[in-house]
Amino acid sequence: APTGSIGIIAGCSSGIEPLFSLAFIRRVMDGTEMLEINPVFEAAAKKGGFYSEELMKILAKGEALSHLDNVPEEAKKTFVTAHDITPEEHIKMQAAFQGHTNNAVSKTVNFPETATRDEVAEVFWLAYSMGCKGVTIYRDKSREGQVLNVGEEKKGECSPIAPAGEFRLQKRDRPHVLIGKTYQMRTGCGPLYITINEDTTGLFEVFTTMGKAGGCAASQCEALGRLVSLSWRFGVDVEEVIKNLRGISCHKPAGFGPNRVLSCADALALAVQQHYSPDTEVEKLVAQAGACPECGDAVEHEEGCLLCRSCGYSECG
Repeated sequence: APTGSIGIIAGCSSGIEPLFSLAFIRRVMDGTEMLEINPVFEAAAKKGGFYSEELMKILAKGEALSHLDNVPEEAKKTFVTAHDITPEEHIKMQAAFQGHTNNAVSKTVNFPETATRDEVAEVFWLAYSMGCKGVTIYRDKSREGQVLNVGEEKKGECSPIAPAGEFRLQKRDRPHVLIGKTYQMRTGCGPLYITINEDTTGLFEVFTTMGKAGGCAASQCEALGRLVSLSWRFGVDVEEVIKNLRGISCHKPAGFGPNRVLSCADALALAVQQHYSPDTEVEKLVAQAGACPECGDAVEHEEGCLLCRSCGYSECG
């Protein structure tokens, strides 16, 4: 079966997966947005008299066709997407193909965010009992950052608010002399020089100089440097700064592959990572909120891989 990227290029489906969406927005390199619509659905909508640009934009934002008014019931029953069918129906689709295939069939079972462990276990047992050789499940929003907590707050009760002045972060004073390094980073706006200084406690401040470029690029980099410096002086963890800046994209990236720099913020995160932990390879934060490492848009889980329909990125190549 073709991978997600090849499927997009060839204009065909990527396998036995149901359509993830009937419409979506593709962002191209110059920053413009293009509305992509499934051609079969578009033709049926025009023939059925319920086609409109507004409807397509609503679908592209993630709204289910079955929840919309002024759409014929026949169309709602015909154009069903991955999130409209139950996990059990996903498995039955896979089993129908597995009966005629020697290798394992690649298939992703989509679960809502509210799915429980028992519901996931039932799907695994169903796949086993129906002869499937493998199965991939994905629970919506399961790859977002998870907040650690102890116990559970009771509904309807609010956590007490600490009185003003009871606790306040202390900003570290700046010594007269600091030691640091300057890194030259390549960006779409030109070379970005990033100077990182530290005191006896750790990273303390960062200064940015944007080559020959001026205007908004230089001012935004200066603002970014001031905020990062302030966060460090108040004790914000360096890795948190890297994680929140890494992967931010703009319309003028630079480089290719592992050396690709998506924006000035991304370049700053790379420089800080190199300074903070030079022996550690920078991790691409694909899992962070489902973000595409190339363009920063949302990714889909299809055929057991991460796929971005905005830029064509595929985790499986």
